[in-house]
Amino acid sequence: MKQSLLMEKYPVFDMTLPKAETSCADASAVIAALKQKIDAHPKVAYIATFDHYAHTTSIDGTIAPEIADAQNIVFCFGVALPNAKVLAVRPRSIGVADMGDHFHITFLEPPMEVATKEMEAWCKALADKA
Repeated sequence: MKQSLLMEKYPVFDMTLPKAETSCADASAVIAALKQKIDAHPKVAYIATFDHYAHTTSIDGTIAPEIADAQNIVFCFGVALPNAKVLAVRPRSIGVADMGDHFHITFLEPPMEVATKEMEAWCKALADKA
C-alpha cells in the first residue's frame, strides 16, 4: 500500500491488486472478502455496501472510462467517542474499483493507528495468489 495526499489535503492509502494475484474475480468478490474480515473483527460493525458505479450511472454522472465497477464497503471501528468532533471522521470506508486487469483499492487514513493497520492488513490479505 502507498500513502498519498488526494487533492493536497486528504491522506489516502491505495493499493493496486492485479487480478492474477487474487482469487477475487470482480469488485463484488473483493467487497465480500473485506466483509468477512469486518464480520470477524469483534470491535468493527458492518454498515453497508454502496454501489458507487450504479449510483453514478443512475444520475448520468461521469465515470472514468477505465473504471468497470466501483463499490465501497462502509463500517465502523467506533471503540470510543471521546468528543462529538470524532463523528466527522466516522464511519470508515474502503473503495474498490475494477480497472479491467486489476483492482484499485483505497481508503482515507483513519485517526486511529490500530484501524489503519487493520484496514491495511485486510487489503493486503486480498493478494492470495502472489
